[in-house]
Amino acid sequence: MASPTPAIIPRSEHGISRKQFSPNAIKVLYRLKDGGYDAYLVGGCIRDIMLGIEPKDFDVVTNATPEQIKKLFRNCRLIGRRFRLAHIVFGREIIEVATMRGHHQSDDSCATTSQASEHGQLLRDNVYGSIEEDAERRDFTINALYYSINDFTLRDFAGGVADIKARKIELIGDPETRYREDPVRMLRAIRFATKLDMEIATPTRTPIKALAPLLGHIPAARLFEETLKLFLNGKAEENFLQMREYGLFAQLFPALDKILAQPDNDFERRFIQQMFANTDSRINADKKVTPAFIYAALLWFPILAKSEALAAEGMNEYDAFMQAINHVLAENAKHVAVPKRFTLGARDIWHIQQRLDKRSGQRAYRLSLQPRFKAAYDFLLLRVESGEQEQEELAAWWTDYLKNDVTGQKDMVRNLGNQSKPKRRYNRRKPKRKPKED
Repeated sequence: MASPTPAIIPRSEHGISRKQFSPNAIKVLYRLKDGGYDAYLVGGCIRDIMLGIEPKDFDVVTNATPEQIKKLFRNCRLIGRRFRLAHIVFGREIIEVATMRGHHQSDDSCATTSQASEHGQLLRDNVYGSIEEDAERRDFTINALYYSINDFTLRDFAGGVADIKARKIELIGDPETRYREDPVRMLRAIRFATKLDMEIATPTRTPIKALAPLLGHIPAARLFEETLKLFLNGKAEENFLQMREYGLFAQLFPALDKILAQPDNDFERRFIQQMFANTDSRINADKKVTPAFIYAALLWFPILAKSEALAAEGMNEYDAFMQAINHVLAENAKHVAVPKRFTLGARDIWHIQQRLDKRSGQRAYRLSLQPRFKAAYDFLLLRVESGEQEQEELAAWWTDYLKNDVTGQKDMVRNLGNQSKPKRRYNRRKPKRKPKED
């Protein structure tokens, strides 16, 4: 394959200044240069600057091997199995340095550095090459832009500058082959499109639906990291809708997707979409968001469905609910491996839902002191906001309780009296709909 000839854009034309880069990234570039190696800033930081977005991460590519990089930097640690990377640590900032990747050979000469699965997915990718080969190995054209510290030029190997101007997400090379090499690129295409307000080019989006099942071959831990990027970038609602459109969400959360696909489950769809909309609002307002809440919402309806099935077999309500939680978490971990620190938080949110109507004596006060109570209360509000009218009175009571001082809270608890116990909340009956206005 002939190597691509880059368009070399001088400093006077690309408008990128070194002042827009992290000082630590500049230090890394110059130390590699002084060590006798070629080094470039590449990818997202260049793309974002050209779009007028302040870059958060600065990635460097070089012809030095990971071991050679490590010899140059005392603050370096090597990571990765699929592809070895060097992380240069400056306090809280990390500059990622990658060795330029090369093409895979058809013989066994690179068997120790390269390995692909029967589906075409790259399992090991430590094949090094030239900058031209590295550019061909990049995923999207907008990420194949290289900034040289030597002459301050920008090297465009795949028409990335034109695609940035056209606001187009386009894969480099044959889309089906590139998706088979790394199916996560399908998720990345959606994330870049929503994050950068771009459109996925027709050749790039066409194969996604048919190749979506390839995500089943990706380690569940890696898919958790990818879902975090999709859900915590301020575009979660758009990402969710596009993932469902392209059949990708079903590969990540199959039990929930099956429920959402049922025509009469409007409430469930509203609940999930509203959760993502609320998440986006909080992130865009610089408010805290916990992944535990997001995954608690995503697994809520599969838990209710499993709980109902177990109760129908004769198990009591509490045990059915607890067993359903364990079952759904275990099944979900096969697709997206949510770390225990977040599943524990989700468990607390689910457990508190069962206890919110038990308010007599000191129960309301003690419950309000639980570390996850605020998240559980927000979860209740989300249920009501999405249309679960049966919980409106309970949500209003807790809202007033939290606004009151200690004396007012005690009065509210005393005034509960002998009110009848609310109906069971953990069945699959549809919440009441508000009557349509004429």
